[in-house]
Amino acid sequence: MTTLKKRIRIAAPPRAVHRALTDPAALQVWLAEHAEVDLPDRYQFWGRFTPNGEAPHQRLRHVEDSSLGFDWELDGVFTAVDIGLTAESGQGGDGGSTLLTLTQTEVPGWPEVLTAAGDRSLMHTYWALALANLADYAEGREPVARCDFTSAVLRGEVLIDADRLAVYESLTEPEQFSRWSGVKVDAELHPGGRWAMGGFEANSEPAHIVDIQPGRSMSVDWGDMVQSWELADSAGRTRLTFVHSGFDETRPPYDGWLGALAGLAELRRYHEIKNWRTMWVEVQLEGLPDGLLTIN
Repeated sequence: MTTLKKRIRIAAPPRAVHRALTDPAALQVWLAEHAEVDLPDRYQFWGRFTPNGEAPHQRLRHVEDSSLGFDWELDGVFTAVDIGLTAESGQGGDGGSTLLTLTQTEVPGWPEVLTAAGDRSLMHTYWALALANLADYAEGREPVARCDFTSAVLRGEVLIDADRLAVYESLTEPEQFSRWSGVKVDAELHPGGRWAMGGFEANSEPAHIVDIQPGRSMSVDWGDMVQSWELADSAGRTRLTFVHSGFDETRPPYDGWLGALAGLAELRRYHEIKNWRTMWVEVQLEGLPDGLLTIN
């Protein structure tokens, strides 16, 4: 087991981010179905948007104006989650942006995270989505989606304020895809073509494109499930419908679904935020292949 680390830039002051992290009403918008906070004694969240969320499993360790730490029991093991907030260099505490750093102990490294059973294997993509939602909430934007861990229906929609063909190109053109997603990809854009996360040379078992309709849709077969998306014009914007199917419904691939939803959050920002730059500053997980991520 190792320690996961994620650092993200949020275009809101630390005070606003701290409030989003500790206000139970805010937590119920961007993080969990249920939340109870009574500082400095209690910090808990649970429900259908939380792994093993039938009951709360968090124990608050400390909270200050710029930090929060709690133990979270997952798979019968206590993991330590620590969140720190720093006003970005050159910005005042009442304005500007915040660098948020999150670490969590006792999680699998790479590639075990792809195959190890249990909720701790979800944490890499769980926090990718949760922090993306936190950034949107703190910046005054509606979070894209949350993952329902009680459902085997993996389907979502998002409206993007951009031209449909522009969204299509960002989803299929490898250089654009790598820019907003933070993951290197090589692709052969035709039925039967390879879709290789990490690139052709590094990925000996790529996914394959099942179907592609230029400007409209694409389906990719990953072996254990099919990932499909479709674009439609919607009152001057683009409606993106995203579906995972063909998997064992007794074991839904929540890890991949969490990562896909986090990607949709960044895709929307890529098209809608003027002078966009990725919110992600750093991602560390022991064993990640060199060149897989393009954000570090």
